[in-house]
Amino acid sequence: MCSRVWFVTDRRISQEYPQVQILRALRQRCAEDDVEFRSLLMDQIVLTITGGQLGLRVDQELVTTYPQVVVVRVPTPWVQSDSDITVLRHLEKLGCRLLNRPQAILNCVNKFWTFQELAGHGVPLPDTFSYGGHENFRKMIDEAEPLGYPVVVKNARGHRGKTVFLARDKHHLSDLSHLIRHDAPYLFQEYVKESHGKDVRVILVGGRVVGSMLRCSTDGRMQSNCSLGGVGMMYPLSEQGKQLAIQVSNILGMDVCGIDLLQRNDGSFVVCEANANVGFIAFDQVCGMDVAGSVADYALSLLPGRLGRKGSLLSVVSSTSETGSEPEACPPASAVPEVVCAMSVGSTSSESDPELAPPPHPTPKLPDASYNFSALLASEIKLLTK
Repeated sequence: MCSRVWFVTDRRISQEYPQVQILRALRQRCAEDDVEFRSLLMDQIVLTITGGQLGLRVDQELVTTYPQVVVVRVPTPWVQSDSDITVLRHLEKLGCRLLNRPQAILNCVNKFWTFQELAGHGVPLPDTFSYGGHENFRKMIDEAEPLGYPVVVKNARGHRGKTVFLARDKHHLSDLSHLIRHDAPYLFQEYVKESHGKDVRVILVGGRVVGSMLRCSTDGRMQSNCSLGGVGMMYPLSEQGKQLAIQVSNILGMDVCGIDLLQRNDGSFVVCEANANVGFIAFDQVCGMDVAGSVADYALSLLPGRLGRKGSLLSVVSSTSETGSEPEACPPASAVPEVVCAMSVGSTSSESDPELAPPPHPTPKLPDASYNFSALLASEIKLLTK
């Protein structure tokens, strides 16, 4: 039986760094291992049921052979159950193994859905309230009082640190109610003071931690996202932190994900959120990793009869997770090492990062100013849209 791998992404994010890098890595690995490879945009796929049987058409042509493995990248804040998830469900019902599966993606689309899945499993979570109805924010001014103040307020479908507020008191919360958009419910969350302005981003592939990065705010704000001006640095995650990230990944059913952890003064962690469409340009730069390569290796390891590509995935553990001691606090911006992330906010994808020069495989580095990224990106996108 011929081995086949597909890469499916959304046109809105197809030109961004993670998608371009995964496409390149998959194409390279498949060529080396004599695996048939195809890349598709979500809007190229037509779903069919004819004669009572599921089928697919792509660009007006009937698909007669399906892939065993499909690597998926969809913008989770905007994912639509009636279109995007329907396509992924269709592929899954045709027998394809998806990375990530539709249900795993749905588990991370809404931040409160994520916590609903994690609750009851002994996972440390900040106390969190939400509500029914899009426009019932104001009723939470009194309902959320048991959480105390200040209280964290987040849009359930927010991403990249946007629509996250720290309400000082009831009056501040009342003021926010006049400013927010009611496109999705909000959640109200216990404020973890000791983790203000910092969190730990852990990236996992195939249930294994590939590395971890400490992200710090540089302007005093609560959010540490690199897209909001935060910086990142290598971080040796404790065994307790690793096991917590793995547990969360397993409960949510995710193959490729980013888990964000908040750290308390005693060194223990609580879960902040989980990202199914995790971005990794800053992570590659800071940690010297090749996340796209790890994703491609894992995808090929799932093909029938494969034990894993040269055993590479079995040994994918970042050196940052094995050596050194954990930093106690974020250094000031002037003291941050040269290899940090300082991102713009131009990206439109969920947790995906803006366009920067892709680092060479296998040892990523910061892009050189003279690097002709535009030509390289154009060639990759041309291949993707064929």
